[in-house]
Amino acid sequence: MTATRVHADGAAAPWTTTEFTGRLRAVTAARYHDRHPFNLRMHKGELTPAELRRWIANRFHYQRHIPVKDALILAKLERPAARRAWLRRIRDHDGTAEGEGGIERWLRLGEAAGLDREELWDASRVLPGVRLAVDGYVNFCRLGPVVEAVAASLTELSAPDLMRTRIDAFETHYPWIDPAGLAYFRTRVGQGARDGEEALALVLDRARTREQQERAVAALAFKCDVLWALLDAVDAAGEGCRGGAVGGGGP
Repeated sequence: MTATRVHADGAAAPWTTTEFTGRLRAVTAARYHDRHPFNLRMHKGELTPAELRRWIANRFHYQRHIPVKDALILAKLERPAARRAWLRRIRDHDGTAEGEGGIERWLRLGEAAGLDREELWDASRVLPGVRLAVDGYVNFCRLGPVVEAVAASLTELSAPDLMRTRIDAFETHYPWIDPAGLAYFRTRVGQGARDGEEALALVLDRARTREQQERAVAALAFKCDVLWALLDAVDAAGEGCRGGAVGGGGP
């Protein structure tokens, strides 16, 4: 085991860039929600139409808050160049005109699965556990240091592979969903890779002490917990639960 390096004052020395990057990537490798039982069943084609609709409807509550948390991060960035780069994330999800952006593409996924878009916007139907997880993430970005809020977004490093797996699963196992509804997943393959690398560069640059680095790693672990908790709530709801009945039971 490598000995911990320390400064003259006794504080642990910062990890090298390679060490820090490795610790961040190790979090998503071990704790990303691609391993969650609900996602595993989804990708094996084992979800019923009602289960899939319940996931789409409740996950939309997370999707609609992505530009909200990005706006909170944007407000914490001091330099115009950093704000311009982060602003693109909001445009990616909200679009620059009606009918564009990631949120619109998720609404079309819902429609392809047989959900009405007004059902998706109806926040009263969101499961309590999903609401709690999303609120926790947004408040984390609102209240915490910017480097930790950005570090929490580094789940994007694993998103492209998950999107590819999901596209293949939907095309193979859920042919009753119009393939045009998968546009969100297809778009996020490239966007997620780009966003993850940009966020990683920002975290590596700004987390310079060991304490800052450790808090960044903890922030990423927290975000993995948010995504895991969201799926826990959806998985536990059951088809007879209030949120589980969204969209009916047949294809």
